[in-house]
Amino acid sequence: MTDTSPKSGNKKRKMRSASRLYAVQALFQMEQSNQTVDAVRVEFLDHRFGAEYEGNQLEDGDVDLFSKILEDAVNHQARIDQLTDRALVAKWPLGRIDPTLRALFRAAGAEFFETSTAAKIIIVEYVDIAGAFFPDGREPHFVNAVLDHMGHEVRASDF
Repeated sequence: MTDTSPKSGNKKRKMRSASRLYAVQALFQMEQSNQTVDAVRVEFLDHRFGAEYEGNQLEDGDVDLFSKILEDAVNHQARIDQLTDRALVAKWPLGRIDPTLRALFRAAGAEFFETSTAAKIIIVEYVDIAGAFFPDGREPHFVNAVLDHMGHEVRASDF
């Protein structure tokens, strides 16, 4: 029997949000350490999902969503990076962007291209992640603008 209570839906949403955060972290780690997608996926599934860290219990993630975002971000990286470049101003090419933001744009781009999740949900989720990484900065506003541009280009019908 499947639990369809509001708490069940909230738990599923939290797991999906956690998976997006983990995907950004994993993509960042892959870029910084030159690890393969398979090695990073195993590390996250074995040591991060639901782990206890500094006395805090980390959220379990949606394994399927996490894996899909990683695979799609890697498999479509050139296409996603081109989309991101078009959303950035000329004097700020993707190579000059903070690596955490690069990972975030790649994860969000993978979802824009390869999932049926509404563009507005993708934008809100990744702006929230930017806020977690940069709580006192302007980055969440920047992320919102770039993702809005990306979403309009890829998913115009969602707006």
